[in-house]
Amino acid sequence: MKLDVTNSPFNTEQAEQINTLLSSLTPTQKVWLSGFISASIEQEPLQTSNNIQEKDGVAQSYSTESSTVAKRPITLLYGSETGNAQGLAELFHKRLIDLDFDVDLKAMDAFKPKNLKKVEDLLIITSTQGEGDPPDNAVELYEYIHGRKAPKLDGKRFSVLALGDETYEFFCQTGRDFDDKLSELGAERLYDRIDCDVDYEEDAEKWMANVVHALNEETSSTAQSEVLVSEGVESEQQQKYSKAHPYYAEVLENINLNGRGSNKETRHIELALDDFNDTYEVGDCLAILPQNDPKLVEALIERLPFDAETLIQINEAGDKLSLQESLSEYFEISKLTKSLINHAVTLFNNDDLTEKAQQEDWIKTYIEGRDLIDLIEDFPPKTIEADQLYQLLRKLPVREYSISSSYEFEPDEVHITVGAVRYESHGRERSGVCSVQLAERVEPGETIPIYIKHNPNFKFPKNNDTPVIMIGPGTGVAPYRAYLQEREALELKGNTWLFFGEQHFTTDFLYQTEWQNWYEDGYLEKFNIAFSRDTDEKVYVQHEMLKESQTLNEWIEQGAIIYVCGDEKHMAKDVHQTLITILQREQQLSEDEAEDYLRALKRDKRYQRDVY
Repeated sequence: MKLDVTNSPFNTEQAEQINTLLSSLTPTQKVWLSGFISASIEQEPLQTSNNIQEKDGVAQSYSTESSTVAKRPITLLYGSETGNAQGLAELFHKRLIDLDFDVDLKAMDAFKPKNLKKVEDLLIITSTQGEGDPPDNAVELYEYIHGRKAPKLDGKRFSVLALGDETYEFFCQTGRDFDDKLSELGAERLYDRIDCDVDYEEDAEKWMANVVHALNEETSSTAQSEVLVSEGVESEQQQKYSKAHPYYAEVLENINLNGRGSNKETRHIELALDDFNDTYEVGDCLAILPQNDPKLVEALIERLPFDAETLIQINEAGDKLSLQESLSEYFEISKLTKSLINHAVTLFNNDDLTEKAQQEDWIKTYIEGRDLIDLIEDFPPKTIEADQLYQLLRKLPVREYSISSSYEFEPDEVHITVGAVRYESHGRERSGVCSVQLAERVEPGETIPIYIKHNPNFKFPKNNDTPVIMIGPGTGVAPYRAYLQEREALELKGNTWLFFGEQHFTTDFLYQTEWQNWYEDGYLEKFNIAFSRDTDEKVYVQHEMLKESQTLNEWIEQGAIIYVCGDEKHMAKDVHQTLITILQREQQLSEDEAEDYLRALKRDKRYQRDVY
């Protein structure tokens, strides 16, 4: 997008300077500049009454009136599993405080549900887990407002920011459920809910700015909602490395941990952190900015009516990249979503697709295991233009992996443990975007873009007073390797118990020598292993847990923290049910009482999960 001198108040020289500047800016910088200009205008005494406009979906308020209505107290609650919602809530809390609002920030499990009837303005930021489930720390409040004891909320106001992933069927379901139920209970929407995909920053900024505008409108305040956008960018820049500014880490080692004949390929990757000047903790994640498979990109370009070097628009701001670069590094092309199908209906002008996409069940079935190439082959587009691709495709999400090393033990390195994802679907071989990039296309000596993603909800004790139970089949064992490294560095022995499982003892015992050494040296006190394919009857970690039912319960009663890391859909649910069974058996609890017991452990941070 260029400034046209013929329909602007600028002369030719000014227009050229502005266009030169705009062409060099990132989308985030353009948002910041827009907010800065708006804020500077608001500080000039040009008007004496409210003049409210909307620009790019973000409220812009130009007001010089003083506050005439008392500000209502704000309750800001977050439901967070991996820390994204918590991070946004903490940032928004700081901004609201700086703008002189009376705001109380709490995790949902630290908020007493019965106090809901006492709130005035309620702001909720929440993620969604798995198949539309609320995060662990949101379950109690979620169940309360959907239960018979939920109060009428007439006179209350609220707004919801929902985080999710469009590749899941129940995208942003928890946020939607909170939004619908609060309205049903009589509360009034202060500002409409926004549903965010994995690339959530820009939509989150928009929600925050518009919520502040709505609050300002009620109080006739002159607080500048535009300042929020600039502060968000400033906050991101204060973090040394981020999605916008990754660190390029040199690969030191890239080793296959599985033995010959294994059905799996698990890579142990070591990265150098020379001059990184940042730390990480056990439980944190390493975020990697991946690239799509070059063969997949080439095959896709062959099916599109555009040249690989064609410059195409990649966002609403008008930024451009070559088709080759955009499909390699910017757009996701290996997964389909419901939203993508609906956009394709508009852009492809394919009658067959238009007809089929009217059926929700068809969309749900079709997108499973297919990618953009499948869609183009099955429903060839008749009218799509190169500059319309950005309307069809979402950004390529970063990939996050549990860190499997300790900063205390290896301060100049960071390690990850990655299972290569390969499978066949609809007659074609498929592969995980980042896992197979790491397995096949990254060699020692090369660099990859990374940054640290802190996980405030998966933290380990740094003392020897607290027993620790670690449950992690497969690559879910990664953070426990990091923790044992840290305990060795701090010389903390005993009070640790690991449950590990995989398919075969001889080929899939990840980090076998390290566990055995830690066990012999006393850093690992107890060690249970389960190899599901080595016996006629499959044995998993939950079976080993049941064998140790009495001792496990004793550890729990002695104050142990339970950690679960790995697959959410099957393993984490099975482990949770096994804990219920153990509590019922050893403490003579009913199933409901056992659930309440585990819920209390979660509130006390004694039952922590990092599941995916």
